[in-house]
Amino acid sequence: MDFLQKKLAGRTARRVLAAVKQGCTLHRIKILTALFICPVITFYLFDLYTHNPFSSMDFKTQMLNIVFYQLSGIFLVSVFKWLHVALMVQSSLFMVIGLANYYVLDFRSAPIMPWDIYSIGTAASVADNFSYILELETLAVLAGFGVLLLAESRCRVRVAQTRRKLRVAMLFLSVFLLWNYTSMIQNDTFVARFGLYDKLFTPTVMNKRDGNIVAFLMELEYLHVEKPNGYSPAEVEEMLAAYETGDEAGGAVQGRETAPNVIVIMDEAFSDLRVLGEFDVNKEYMPFIRSLQEGAENTITGYLHVSVLGGNTANTEFEFLTGHTMAFLPQGSVAYQQYINGEQPSLASFFKEQGYRTIAMHPYYADGWERERVYPLLGFDEFYSLEDFKGEEKVRSYISDQACFSRIAELYEEKGEEPLFIFNVTMQNHSGYTEAFSNFYADVHAKDLKSDALNRYLSLMKLTDNALANLIDYFGREEEDTIIVFFGDHQPTASVTNPVWQSNGKSGDSLSREEELLRYKVPYVIWANFDIEEKTDAETSVNYLGGELLTQCGMELPPYRQYLKELQEQFPTISAMQLQRADGTWQDSLQPPRELDGYRQLQYYYLFDWE
Repeated sequence: MDFLQKKLAGRTARRVLAAVKQGCTLHRIKILTALFICPVITFYLFDLYTHNPFSSMDFKTQMLNIVFYQLSGIFLVSVFKWLHVALMVQSSLFMVIGLANYYVLDFRSAPIMPWDIYSIGTAASVADNFSYILELETLAVLAGFGVLLLAESRCRVRVAQTRRKLRVAMLFLSVFLLWNYTSMIQNDTFVARFGLYDKLFTPTVMNKRDGNIVAFLMELEYLHVEKPNGYSPAEVEEMLAAYETGDEAGGAVQGRETAPNVIVIMDEAFSDLRVLGEFDVNKEYMPFIRSLQEGAENTITGYLHVSVLGGNTANTEFEFLTGHTMAFLPQGSVAYQQYINGEQPSLASFFKEQGYRTIAMHPYYADGWERERVYPLLGFDEFYSLEDFKGEEKVRSYISDQACFSRIAELYEEKGEEPLFIFNVTMQNHSGYTEAFSNFYADVHAKDLKSDALNRYLSLMKLTDNALANLIDYFGREEEDTIIVFFGDHQPTASVTNPVWQSNGKSGDSLSREEELLRYKVPYVIWANFDIEEKTDAETSVNYLGGELLTQCGMELPPYRQYLKELQEQFPTISAMQLQRADGTWQDSLQPPRELDGYRQLQYYYLFDWE
């Protein structure tokens, strides 16, 4: 009897052990299957928000993206212990980020990039002014995420059943592999051999060809600004000393009895869409500026090459005020928020040294792009923001350009003996353009182009044109010498420009490089109520425009601006998009030629070593 009991007990123990082993095997199979399938689905759903990865990406590039999702899945499993929690966290995270990326791409014609973390506050401040419409394809993606999350919720497997040491090993291994994965795709040799697209000037194309996550990780490399080759602060200071003329700061108005008042208007999203192609309208949308472009007295007109598109307004400010160029900084970065951490020489500090009253104006939130912090560092004594425009006229939900320009006239009338330097960044024409407002009627219509967004945009340009005409008329009747510089910061988003492309037989998604670069041209005007040499069709870039202003004021240029004036003879335009040589040839800005080494070193010196 004892023998039989022992035999039965042994048989039972073996069966239990076999069942345990079988259970452990099924447990591992379930984990591995879920860790393989769910991240793959997450990848495809995430990219489907903005493009079709099956048609826009090579199969090997799809696999490269999937590796990231699986490694991050392993990391999350190691952290959360429960398989379903880890998978649902991953899917939920990419569902939300993907939707945000979808809207960002729609609003500014560029996807989310690493440096956008610095702009979250600014983006949130204008978020209420956009129309959040979901296309049928987007709803399908959201439904797909819903089904995936439901399926993942059924994977209730506790990974803690595995050995603790194994789970810790999984955690460190996944971190190690993710780190090396990122380093690998940031390696130029790997990028070239694998065939990844690395043209940062077209981030939308980069995301489509490389996948959203691979493109994002590739861009992380450019968060840090490296020292230029052979950089030495002492040598840069020697370079600047060669341009000194006794008065290190420059100034000294030449051939004039008094220093002129200087008014600079950087107008939000102001552009002439006819640079993209012809289209008919029921009435001209910038008749006054057109009249100036025909050769008006004491007026310079032309087109400005800018470094941004549809957003990142502060970078155009940065280039104009400092003379620096975004060509030497990470594509898409925001200089105000990342690199202005102490006092910085600028046009404002220059005019302040010449005895000017320096005023910055922006009729919106003071903390946008951290202007409230940055403007004093650039030399502005006063800053008028939204709270100083209470009760002023609005167009849509923004303070009108007419209200802005009227405030400029008021400041002029109230001023004392000291001349004014006013830098006004407007807000009236900010995107979006798809929403209707009771206080704004679109009276300009593009014929044969059924686009409410385009019609609203052109009508806003007409309002700005009227306001500028009123301002110039006002100062044209004043005795004090005054010079006005007017320019746009960037072109509007694709919702406005795509109809223009389509009317000219082109698609915004398949433009040539030359056509793509047309999206970075905006008009500019320099007008004075005193004698200056007239010019038309003059092309330049934002970094040079401040020096041109000083020249037209009759002022002796400070050393840095003198250097830039000489450089302009060799490179007439420099932006983050392209460089133009004196012979008219153009080239990419991503790898600036050796002739610009001096400029790069000067800029690095002023941004990071100047005191």
